[in-house]
Amino acid sequence: MILDSFLYNLQFDAEKVSPPGWEVDWKDAPLSYKLYQDVPSFQLSLEVPLTLEKPEAPSMPDLFRLGHFLWYTFGLTNVSQSLDPFEPTLEPVQSFRRFVPSGGALYPNELYLYLKLDDLPVGVYHYDVAHHRLMLLREGNFDSYIARALGNRCTIPTCFATVIVTTMFWKNFFKYNNFSYRLQGLDAGVLIGQLLEMSKRFGFEAGVYFQFLDQAINHLLGLAEKEESTYAVIPLSVEPTSWLTPVNDGGSHFFASELCQEISSIQRKHHIRSQRVKEYPMLLKMNQASMMTSTESIRHYQLQEPLINKEKGFNLPIVNRLSYDLAAVCRNRFSPEMDYSLGRVSLSQLSTLLKETMDSFTYRNDLNHGIPQVTLYSCLYNVEDIPNGAYFYDSKLHELKLLQPGDHRTQLQYAMTMDNVNLQQIPICVHVVGDSAFYKKTFSYRGYRIQQMEAGMLVQRLLLTATALGMGGHPLLGFDAGSCDALYKLGVKRKTCLIQVPIGYYRNRPWLKGSLHS
Repeated sequence: MILDSFLYNLQFDAEKVSPPGWEVDWKDAPLSYKLYQDVPSFQLSLEVPLTLEKPEAPSMPDLFRLGHFLWYTFGLTNVSQSLDPFEPTLEPVQSFRRFVPSGGALYPNELYLYLKLDDLPVGVYHYDVAHHRLMLLREGNFDSYIARALGNRCTIPTCFATVIVTTMFWKNFFKYNNFSYRLQGLDAGVLIGQLLEMSKRFGFEAGVYFQFLDQAINHLLGLAEKEESTYAVIPLSVEPTSWLTPVNDGGSHFFASELCQEISSIQRKHHIRSQRVKEYPMLLKMNQASMMTSTESIRHYQLQEPLINKEKGFNLPIVNRLSYDLAAVCRNRFSPEMDYSLGRVSLSQLSTLLKETMDSFTYRNDLNHGIPQVTLYSCLYNVEDIPNGAYFYDSKLHELKLLQPGDHRTQLQYAMTMDNVNLQQIPICVHVVGDSAFYKKTFSYRGYRIQQMEAGMLVQRLLLTATALGMGGHPLLGFDAGSCDALYKLGVKRKTCLIQVPIGYYRNRPWLKGSLHS
């Protein structure tokens, strides 16, 4: 019951999840990246391609090309310094940025890879973001081990890499306290979304596994589970691969405890900078409650029967899929705050934004055969040929369903808990909407973080598409979900607004900036 209340408050009453008077000790803040010490390293090339215009033909990558893939997925791309006007010392705050957004630019996630390339020892690696290199944690072939940890649903021997996305709890708990649990899933999602887009451009096939034996994967990586845990496993292949073979292998299931006994434990020294790490018992309770100990627990999400939409529909024009240079879009992606500038959006732009976002979101996963369960709702203002109002986007029919007419920008502004965005300057305010029970009936407490990751993946697609159309988007969690749910009449549909993303034009911010890539 405590965990249920915690998840409810994370969504609808965030002030209750963290203690009052929480103070952030910036002087003892952790690094936004993990640094391993005293393990073999393999440098990756920084001579990355400056354009990614078309998908490459499938081919086995070498270390050179793998480095390009990792840099565009999660590498350091620029450094920024800003001043807090409320800080009396006025010392600049320095942030290392990447191509994906992150709450407070804290990046709680880490990337690990099980690699089988000709120019590397076969084994398990950590992607050292700070130095753009691979750190060898464990050498050896672990095809069978990883396959069984996934329930034998993927032919790992045909995959040249298996990417493992983890979360380090302290990296953003130090600032956001228990609210960091919500952010960690969303941050993992935008990272996965970026990884999948890069996989398409580099000619890799990918599958996302949200269900696996947590303890077994953590044991393989040598993680301390009170500090860090795995959120997703993503095999990559350029060969024919069976992605979702039956879980049951000759009538047997696999157990995490048995797998862990097959390989020795490892403890690798690493550095996070913080001298004093505070306790985060609720995050550990949620993580423990979300773990799978046996492949017998693997489930498929039962797709909900869609409610019949009787609302008035507006047919959107048929548009072609967007063609753009993904590298340029990544460099140009910007999260405006008070920089939005109201401009008229054409019907073609809106149609392209919604259709491209949802069409490109389809991906291979182990939940429900790749059918997305998070959808797009939006409040529109000053859009060509579309009356102002709150809408649901029906991606199957490519229609907008009018739920409530009128200009809702003021109501949305009042629903925000922080006035860091002027919604009067926003023509499109998108809400990613999902199941209000967080998939709990099917996936228990693991369902919450799965849903947050799916929402994050959709947000990344939305941001990339908006950027390609010359607009910007700023993901926001500081809003009253109940008020927005009422606006869209979501209560009867058992759905809720998971994240809010204002989309629109913006002014150039007065700043000095430079890329980390010459």
